[in-house]
Amino acid sequence: MHAATLKPSRQQRLKTFLVDDALAAGFDAARIVDPAAIEDFAPAGLDAYLADGRHATMQWMQDTRARRRDPRALWPDVRSVLMVGLNYGPQHDPLRILEQWDRAAISVYARNRDYHDIIKGRLKGIAGRFAARAGCSVKVFVDTAPVMEKPLAARAGVGWQGKHSNLVSRDHGSWLFLGSIFTTEDLPADPPEIDHCGSCRACLDICPTDAFPAPYQLDARRCISYLTIEHKGPIPHAFRAAIGNRVFGCDDCLAVCPWNKFASAAREAKLQARDDLKAPRLADLAGLDDAGFRALFSGSPVKRIGRDRFIRNVLIACGNAADPALVPACRAALSDPAALVRGAAVWALSRLLAGSTFLALRDEHGDEADDTVLVEWQRAADHHDHGGRAAG
Repeated sequence: MHAATLKPSRQQRLKTFLVDDALAAGFDAARIVDPAAIEDFAPAGLDAYLADGRHATMQWMQDTRARRRDPRALWPDVRSVLMVGLNYGPQHDPLRILEQWDRAAISVYARNRDYHDIIKGRLKGIAGRFAARAGCSVKVFVDTAPVMEKPLAARAGVGWQGKHSNLVSRDHGSWLFLGSIFTTEDLPADPPEIDHCGSCRACLDICPTDAFPAPYQLDARRCISYLTIEHKGPIPHAFRAAIGNRVFGCDDCLAVCPWNKFASAAREAKLQARDDLKAPRLADLAGLDDAGFRALFSGSPVKRIGRDRFIRNVLIACGNAADPALVPACRAALSDPAALVRGAAVWALSRLLAGSTFLALRDEHGDEADDTVLVEWQRAADHHDHGGRAAG
C-alpha cells in the first residue's frame, strides 16, 4: 500500500488531538517529549548546581532533588509529557524603566495576573478532555512542582536553554511561560531544538551583579530576581546599588536577547501590563501598609513575597534614586513594625542624606533599634564618617 494512503496510528491521532487542543486553548507552543529524554544531562547539571550552593536559600530545590532529576521519579507511570509555552512578551522595551529612577521596575511577568492560575486552569481543561478521549491518566504541573521544565521543553523542541539558562524560542524570544501535562499514554515525541546562541554574550554581559559564572550557569546568590523575590532577609550590601530601581525581579538578561526581535506582545489580556504597574512611583509604593499592598497586588505574583519584603526592595530602590523627594517616605519607614523594613530605610537614608543630617538622624533613632537595625545604623554611620554618603 502506498504510504500516502496509510492511516495515522492511534497514538498519532491522540497526539494530534492533544496538541491541537492546547493550541486552540491559547497556548503558543505545544510539543511532546519522552520523560526519559533529559536523563543524559539534566540530573548531572542539577547535582552540580546544588553541590556548588548556587541555589542559595532555596532549600526546596535540595529537598525535591530526587523527583526533580527524573520525571519518572515524580510519577512512575508517566510515558509522555506535553510541554506548552504561553507568550508573555511585553509591548515595550522593559529596560526603559531602568532610566526612571523615581519609578519602580517590576518584572514583565508580574505586571498583571499570576500566570500559574492562568496556565493551570487551561491545562486542567485540556488534560481532562484528553483523558476522556484516550482513556488514560494525566497530571498537570506548572512551575511550582519539582519538574525540570526548561530541559524538557528544549528536548520537546519548544526552544533551547540559552546562556542565561532560560528557554529561548525562535518565535517568541525569551518570553515564554511553561507548563506540562504528564500522561500514561505513549505518544510520538517531537525532535529537540538545537542551540542557536552562537557566540552571543549579550545576556551574560548585561547582568548588573555578574550572576553568570560561565555561559549556561546561573548563581542565584548573585541574581537580582532571587534577591528581590526568594531571599527573605536583608539584601547583601554588595548588591544593593546594582539593584537600581528593580523592586520585583529582573528582566535584563531576557530583554537583551537578540531573538526577541521575532517576539510579539502577549495576546492574553491577563498577561498584558496593568497601567498602574508599568511605572509606579517609588514614593507611593514606599507608603503601602499591608492592606494597601494586598489591594494593589491582588491576583499578582508580587503578592506572594509579602508586604515587608516588597517594601524592603522599594526602599533599596529609593536609596539608589538619589532623589531628596523620597526622604519623607524613607523617614516614615524608620517606624515600621518590621525590622527588615526599618533596616532598609536606614540604608536608603544613608544614601539620600548628607553626612551631618544622617548622623543626627542616627542619634535620634539609633537607641530604638534592635540588633539587626542597629547594625545598619552603625555600618551606614561608618561609611559617612569616612566621607560623604554611604556607598554600597
